[in-house]
Formats: sequence, structure tokens, C-alpha cells
Amino acid sequence: MRHHEILTATLLALSVTGASAQQLAPSPTLDAIKARGNLECGVHLGLPGFSFANDKGEWSGIDVDYCRALAAAVLGDATKVKFTPTSVQQRWPILQSGQVDLLSRNTTITFSRNATLGINFQGINFYEGQTFIVRTAAKVTKPEGLDGATVCVAAGSTEEKNAGDWFAERKLKVTIITTPSRPMIPAAAMPIRPASGRWPASASS
Repeated sequence: MRHHEILTATLLALSVTGASAQQLAPSPTLDAIKARGNLECGVHLGLPGFSFANDKGEWSGIDVDYCRALAAAVLGDATKVKFTPTSVQQRWPILQSGQVDLLSRNTTITFSRNATLGINFQGINFYEGQTFIVRTAAKVTKPEGLDGATVCVAAGSTEEKNAGDWFAERKLKVTIITTPSRPMIPAAAMPIRPASGRWPASASS
């Protein structure tokens, strides 16, 4: 199970009591936002429903709305927010460097991340599972049917480790390849056909 997380490099805490009362905890991040006059928010490169920019550059989605709500709470104006698209590999360095004040994008909380990255996970706003996408012609109806196939996942994601562990525990032989970002997976995976003749699959969550 993966969790959709809101993260901050240094604590930007928003406490809400009842329907309207709110309290902001002092922090260097909060001070920087007020001095700058806008919120710097790291979001997904493009995930419809969560963070997605149309052809006019207008962002929408639940992660985008969260950033706007924070801007409204801190600065009194929901439009005072700048969105920075981040890939799976870029998200941590961008957050740690202070380029963005927070990440509002799909990210799984793990013990190692919580203990070593120097960040604060600020709560779960979405639960999701992990699935495999295959061609209909493959006639694969369950993950065990991918024995001998090639599975494509986003590099540096928890899907990569989850898929490897799952197949290894069941002693299934699966070749796992990676791509830089999740949106590229279907296009990258589908043309590849392993020597076994089995259709490949891509892992998604």
C-alpha cells in the first residue's frame, strides 16, 4: 500500500480547529514564505486529478488545491503560489535544497526516508495500491501470470522495490527495468518483448 504524502523540509504546520480557527507554527520556512510573498510548491510532473497543467499552464488537482489552500492560510491569497514540477528522482534534492517550501505529490512514506532524508511527513491524504498493466493479448489475469516477463517501473520509486520483493518471495522469474518517470512507463514497456515470448508489463500505483 502506498500513501500520498504532504512533506516539508522544515516544519510548516497548519493547525485547524473546528471549521475556521487556525494557528501557524513559527518556522524558518514560514518566515521565508511571508518574506517572499508566495508559496513555492513542488508537485508531480503531470498526474491528472492530483497535479496537472493544461495547455495554458493552468494547474489543477487535489495536490494543487492543497498548495493553494496553504497560500490562502499563510498569505491570505490562494493565487500566491508557484508550482514546480518534480520527477521521482528530483523531488528530494529540490525539497532539501529549499527550492520549494514543500512537496505536495504522490510519495510513499517509508522508515528509511523518514529517518535519513531530513524531512517531515505531514500526513496522508490519499491511499493507493499497486497494480500491473499488461496488453489484453497477453491474457494475464493475475500477477503470478507474469512469471518470465519483463516489468517496467519508475526508477527510484517504491514500486521498484515492492515488485522485486513480491516476485522474489514467490520465486517467480521477472526482469525489472526502470524508466525516469511514471508517465513514460506504458510507452516504454509495451514495445519490449522478452526472449521468453511473454508480454511485458508496467507497474503502477
